[in-house]
Amino acid sequence: MRLGPRSVAALCLISVIGVMAFGWPLLADSASGLAHSRDAPWLFAALLPMLLAVVVATVADTGLDAKAIAMLGVLAAAGAAMRPLGAGTAGIEPMFFLMVLAGRVLGPGFGFVLGSVAMFASALLTGGVGPWMPFQMLTMGWVSMGAGLLPGPDRLRGRRELALLAAYGAVSAVLYGLVMNLQGWPYIGGMASGVSFVPGDPLGQNLTRFLAYCLATSLGWDLPRALVTVVLTFALGGTVLTALRRATRRAAFDAPVSFTPGPPPEAGAS
Repeated sequence: MRLGPRSVAALCLISVIGVMAFGWPLLADSASGLAHSRDAPWLFAALLPMLLAVVVATVADTGLDAKAIAMLGVLAAAGAAMRPLGAGTAGIEPMFFLMVLAGRVLGPGFGFVLGSVAMFASALLTGGVGPWMPFQMLTMGWVSMGAGLLPGPDRLRGRRELALLAAYGAVSAVLYGLVMNLQGWPYIGGMASGVSFVPGDPLGQNLTRFLAYCLATSLGWDLPRALVTVVLTFALGGTVLTALRRATRRAAFDAPVSFTPGPPPEAGAS
């Protein structure tokens, strides 16, 4: 699904705000308060109306109907229901597989909304509501949006498409963990000198500590998540993509509009 100018503007705005919310501690001085828990209510308050703006802009640009919105809700509920399947098991998160494939079919605009809403619903379902939730919503939205931006949505099919989605799923699963670490990493400032955040230090030094922190803590979760996403994509991706494309066609995603001229009037007709 192609993005119109209003959809692009809405996605760019929400992404810029998200990058600022994640990255501002890296530029803060030693006197700044760094608890992301203070950011979370404001970020969440900004995120909800902006998600609605993305939906409205996408509908306005593409002419989708109520069936498409219902389809979005069904997929968000399915993604939320899949998240508890891996609860308590390192890296077993089948939700990523569905978000990547659905983002590929729905396109970047609705893909972003799907990832964010699915993460919000899953947090309510699993009791995972906290200062991290708005950041999870943003990051999962980016994962699904990126899948919608992959090349060849109309011509690439079969094993080549599955290989592309599996590679993207693996990379995005690891990047999801890296980006989410930015939400919690400033909390540990001063706790461990080799991996902790030091407010006011040069950006390069803090990024080096951040990478060391990721290697020491989250990589054991990120790599299994990537592996599970790849396996599920190759095992079930073809069937799921076919079902999603059939459902979205019935929901009037990208439905072509054509006008057929009527027959010419008969001679002598009044």
